[in-house]
Amino acid sequence: MSDTINYFSTPAEVPTGTLVELFLDTVDKHGGHDAYNVTGGAARTYTYNQVRDEARRGAAALARSGLKRGDRAAILSENRVEWALADWSCLCAGVVDVPIYSTLPAYQVAYILEDSGAALVFVSDAEQLEKVREAASGLTREIQVVVFDASAAGDGAVSWDDFLARGDDATSDDFLAEARGAGPDDVATMIYTSGTTGTPKGVMLTHNNVASNIWASGQILAVAPGDVSISFLPLSHVLQRMVDYMFFAGGCTVTHGAIETVAADMKVLRPTVLVSVPRLYEKVYQSVMSATGVKGKLVGWATRVGRRMALHREAKTAPSALLKLQYGLADRLVFSKIRAAVGGRLRFFVSGGAALAPEINRFFLGAGITILEGYGLSETSPVTNVNTFDDFRVGTVGKPVPGTEVRIADDGEILIRGPQVMKGYYGLDEMTQEVISEDGWFSTGDIGELSSDGYLKITDRKKDLIKTSGGKYIAPQLIENMLKKNAYVDQAVVIGEGRKFVSVLVVPAFERLTGWAGAAGLDASDGAALLGDARCQQLLHDEFFGELRDLARFETPKKIGLIAEAFSVEDGTLTPTQKVRRTAVNAKYADLIESFYRPESVEQTMFTP
Repeated sequence: MSDTINYFSTPAEVPTGTLVELFLDTVDKHGGHDAYNVTGGAARTYTYNQVRDEARRGAAALARSGLKRGDRAAILSENRVEWALADWSCLCAGVVDVPIYSTLPAYQVAYILEDSGAALVFVSDAEQLEKVREAASGLTREIQVVVFDASAAGDGAVSWDDFLARGDDATSDDFLAEARGAGPDDVATMIYTSGTTGTPKGVMLTHNNVASNIWASGQILAVAPGDVSISFLPLSHVLQRMVDYMFFAGGCTVTHGAIETVAADMKVLRPTVLVSVPRLYEKVYQSVMSATGVKGKLVGWATRVGRRMALHREAKTAPSALLKLQYGLADRLVFSKIRAAVGGRLRFFVSGGAALAPEINRFFLGAGITILEGYGLSETSPVTNVNTFDDFRVGTVGKPVPGTEVRIADDGEILIRGPQVMKGYYGLDEMTQEVISEDGWFSTGDIGELSSDGYLKITDRKKDLIKTSGGKYIAPQLIENMLKKNAYVDQAVVIGEGRKFVSVLVVPAFERLTGWAGAAGLDASDGAALLGDARCQQLLHDEFFGELRDLARFETPKKIGLIAEAFSVEDGTLTPTQKVRRTAVNAKYADLIESFYRPESVEQTMFTP
């Protein structure tokens, strides 16, 4: 950005309210409309009225299980309709719910249950129940267990249906009286950060924190009855949860899914709106760009045409007649098939949780698919900024949502002030005071820039900035995103803290690489062996450094480590929301990284474990 400023706001009179008010008002408005759609063997729908009735039973069941307003109940489950119903039950009972990622191991589950003081935990199935039983042995208090799958109930675990039955005789009047007891400043939920480093912290979000964010985001990303979405990011992640509330309030029908199945689900359910992290868009991009031969040449031509059209859309300028003609052909041959692969009805994607490479965003824009990139954190409920259809700039996360102020500190850190800023970290007053100033500014830990007209660009995490032994600061995300736009790159992590130079670990896109290998007469059955082949390394060397040619000399990685095994949640190198745990990556590949910097490696560029 050429002209930058250090402050921008979007003034607005943001209403004060609670999630319970939102819930009850929405049910009154959309009562007979479908709120949730359940697929699979137990396929059914839940109308808004039916959701309220389940919340009536669930809220009463919590009270009859001994939980009072302000007590905590955890939810350890994959996305499913019972997750949402348990959540609404807690909110209406005044019970603070504590979501836990279903991918966490038992010892981390134990930490969250103990730290939060949860008196009850909802679990999805036998696998999650086993984690709780393992965790319970180390807790200082007994904990009640409710399991969604009836087949896993027993031995102290109550089934979801039996739990709800405890509240069967609760009257609507009693339910409404209790539910309306919620106040805007009451804590609604306690979300433990997934944590790329350090111990998870319980982020206390009040009813008004989240309700105000739903209102502000809804002014920009409007949905209505007839809209369809898939809730597939973990509901333990505040972005999916807030968006689901916003979709609920707008009358959008939601089906719960999973990251692993969303590609297939989109073709069947044909969503009109969807929120995701960049990993989904990267995978779609890599899949399209993996084409080789004649098809690969066609895709390459169409991508170039689409990019030119995307630049016109960004600039709001008219394309030439020739470009229109070329685009019509590219759309018929390539882009229409991409839109069909995501259901064919998509009005827009929303991207958050991590930076999206600008070239990937432009690829989708050229294909006729709008991705509105935004920004936020658990501590800000979460949205602070988002691009809109009218105010759209690729490479930025947009302007502040209504009622939000953004300031850039002297060291480049992004500061946020607004009604969405958390109450604080549970039991960590000193840490809360470190990140929220007396006048309400929250320190995000991210580095960024504000354009003169208010668009925010995220440079990197403050803690992720790499300082070489020569004193140069390097933003790894910039380099990683440059690499990710290459069709041969699946994942990339830049390393080099305290080193003479930076290097990068790359997981190649094997779908594309095996296509090349077959044409070159190489055996691609063993990925690790293929990466050790000199011809393969030369190809990747030329591809990677071609993408990095515009970097300053001190920013350019000198060594590249090729890794056959993708970073994953299972091996601890990714968080449940697909963010890289840099410390874990450095630890896992410590020997490989050390080999980059040995004196005998001075002439070598490409490495394998």
